[in-house]
Parts: sequence; structure tokens; C-alpha cells
Amino acid sequence: MKTTNSTVLKLMNVLFWIAFIGLCIKTGAILVSFFVSLFVNPVAAKDLYLGLNLSDLHSFSKLYYILTISLLIVLTGLKAYIAYLAVKFFMKFKLSKPFGTELTGLFLKIGYVALGTGVLAIIANGFCKWVMKNGIAVPIDWSGNEILFFAGVIYLFALVFKKGTELQNENDLTV
Repeated sequence: MKTTNSTVLKLMNVLFWIAFIGLCIKTGAILVSFFVSLFVNPVAAKDLYLGLNLSDLHSFSKLYYILTISLLIVLTGLKAYIAYLAVKFFMKFKLSKPFGTELTGLFLKIGYVALGTGVLAIIANGFCKWVMKNGIAVPIDWSGNEILFFAGVIYLFALVFKKGTELQNENDLTV
């Protein structure tokens, strides 16, 4: 059973590394294509990243375009940061002593960053709906509700981890 658990943990660590690297590449690609569309060739706004077409928004208002892409870059970067924190968590996690103050701190940090990311995604979604009232389509799925749900689950697990850490520390003192 122990080999299966450690194998699953190693696999999860690899998957989080892949997610982290992929989100970093996505953030960098959006950033580079944004600068190209802003300073080199405005036509690049038609295919910003994997078919994302914001040319109507770019021609309507550069300020709205810059704000929308900035929100997209920040949100993608925050998702990459969450994946990085998860990688850090799995690198420090030991099955023999699963609870610790450092791991609990990382867990809480992931929850707080996910909460902030979810709130920012909901704000970005509201902004895009407001822009759409002007007849400009913004085809970005911000997924704010899903991120907030994720943040709530992570925060709940962090509280369980915090209690587990307290119990483990109390148990260590009684020995």
C-alpha cells in the first residue's frame, strides 16, 4: 500500500510540474503576443493565443484591450503560481509525517491565492460583460465560480491540515 501511495504522490508531483510549466508557457505566450499586437502589428490581435480573437476590442478601445489582456495575463500567472505552490507542497510532503507547520502554511497560501484569483476572475468577467454591452464580444472564459469553489475546498483541507498539525505537535510533546 505504501508503494502505491508514494507512486501516486510522485505521479501527482510530475503532473503539477507539467501544469506549472504549461501555465508558465501560456502566460509567456499571451504576454509576447500581447506586446506584438500592441507595438508591432495590431493585426496580431486577431489570433492572440490559440485562436483568441480580440481584434474588435482592440479597434474599439486600446485601453479596454490592454485592461482585458492584463487581467488575462495576471490570472494565468496566478494559476501558474498556484501550480508552483502545489509543486512545492508535494516536494516537502512526507507520508511518514504528513502534518507540519510549513505544509499547513503552503496549503493556506494556496487557498488564499486561489481565493484572490477567483475574485479577480469574477471581476474580469463582470468587466467583460460590461464591455459586451457596447456590442464588443470578448470570447474569454474566466471560470471565476470554479476557481472560487476550488479555493473553498482547498481552504477546508487547509483547516483540516492545521488541526492535524496541532494534534501531531501535541502528540510529539507527550512522548
